Amino acid sequence: MEVLKRLETVSGEAAARIGKSESLKEVEELRVAYLGRKSEIMSVLKQLGTLPPDVRPRIGRAANEIRGEIENLLKEKENRLADDIFTRLEETERIDITEPGAPVRHGHLHPITQTRMEIEAIFTSMGFTVAQGPEVETDYYNFEALNIPKDHPARDMQDTIWTTVECPLRTHTSCVQIRTMEKHTPPIRVIAPGRVFRHEETDASHEHTFYQVEGLMVDRGISVANLIAVMKTMLRSFFHRDVTVRLRPGYFPFVEPGFELDINCLICGGKGCSACKNSGWTELLGCGMVHPNVLRRCTIDPEEYSGFAFGMGLDRLVMNRYGVEDIRLFHSGDLRFLEQF
Repeated sequence: MEVLKRLETVSGEAAARIGKSESLKEVEELRVAYLGRKSEIMSVLKQLGTLPPDVRPRIGRAANEIRGEIENLLKEKENRLADDIFTRLEETERIDITEPGAPVRHGHLHPITQTRMEIEAIFTSMGFTVAQGPEVETDYYNFEALNIPKDHPARDMQDTIWTTVECPLRTHTSCVQIRTMEKHTPPIRVIAPGRVFRHEETDASHEHTFYQVEGLMVDRGISVANLIAVMKTMLRSFFHRDVTVRLRPGYFPFVEPGFELDINCLICGGKGCSACKNSGWTELLGCGMVHPNVLRRCTIDPEEYSGFAFGMGLDRLVMNRYGVEDIRLFHSGDLRFLEQF
């Protein structure tokens, strides 16, 4: 019968071509050719309804048997070629696929990032929350809202880097305290870690790009005693020992009274070195009681509430903790230095 002969021809041709195939791509092409929708076998199965009823079962059974045989041949060839890929690779590339691969070196967090995370943990344990703010600020948040109007001489103290006339790179993280007080009502306990920028010459203790942590507490009855207590608790937790501190009068337009908080230089033990400029003391942060004008700008009544604020240099904390004498090393990209941490 003509149809059976066609099926036998297809079966023999498929077996021969599958046996000679040399790639998985070629096997897939043969699968489409002999088992696809447009293949000879599928054509026969679709035409079964047009054949005489007495021959349909015979032809249908033969077509399905041949389709099954071709499927088995294709599967066997596919498995054999897949195994041969690794065998040929081992022979040509001389690779032992059972040998463990080369170890991958893992990086680690930058020492300033490690310190930032630790400081955040210390302050959150004291009930503070963590806030963030933009690095490109507006003149209002970087100066005016902090009691520094456009004609104020304190602007000259900041060594500002300007992107446009009204948008400087923030010179401190104090901007975040304004944004926080605008959104929240007292009591407020918040820290704001982040990167700040100053247009100044660099040396062993000064950088044009460095990191600060701004702190703010506003509530009824807050005094300088609360500021000192929080600072000592933080320093004791961070350095794991008592640290000698001193407060010097300092001028910051957004606090009144304002102070400079110094710690006894932990690099030289107070004897004098390049990091402390041979003074024995390291300037750690500026701080003070939030100026009433700043509170009023944030619609907080200074007659009812008071607060303190501080801005702490993360870089200098790391320097004192690990005895680093040059702040510029943190951004030098020198792996010999960074791998020590």
